[in-house]
Amino acid sequence: MNKAIIAAAAGLLSAVAAGADNAPSYTADTQQSKLEFTGVQAGAEFKGVFHKFTAGVDFAPEAPAASRIDVQIDMNSVDSMDKDRDTTIRGKDIFDVAHLPTAHYVTKTISKTAAGFSAVGALTLHGVTKDVPIDFQFTQASGGAKLTGTAKLNRLDFGVGQGDWKSTEWVGDAVKISFSLVLKPKT
Repeated sequence: MNKAIIAAAAGLLSAVAAGADNAPSYTADTQQSKLEFTGVQAGAEFKGVFHKFTAGVDFAPEAPAASRIDVQIDMNSVDSMDKDRDTTIRGKDIFDVAHLPTAHYVTKTISKTAAGFSAVGALTLHGVTKDVPIDFQFTQASGGAKLTGTAKLNRLDFGVGQGDWKSTEWVGDAVKISFSLVLKPKT
């Protein structure tokens, strides 16, 4: 193998390792942050939020490949602004929060794009793990930072919707996710 290629690879690995060590660590201020979703029921769009989640972010804009986002979601905290719908969503045929109370997203790769950043991460939802891409912006602010972005997924890919709820006749398969995380330095 060419010595120049080996030296370049070693330099890249060193830079990535240095970026990982130097990436500032943040936690989401969940009182100021939002994790929202949009779905379709009976042909009409509806919005919901998760009130309880934690997010740890190690992020250096100059070294996105050495950065990481890790989010845990309390699925019982779902709020679609409709009490009856929320009861159904928490039930056995949708989220089954009695047996599967959390969802977990952790990035595998993060890269810079023209519009900000793009990541691919493993989402474990309803006992199924699949890769889900996200697009996001990262802005530094006094006393911390802000991470905002979007994702799309298909609920049926994760087994969300069993029995009568497996059909897409009444509840659409596609779900849009949006998030706005107010980040405080980890102490």
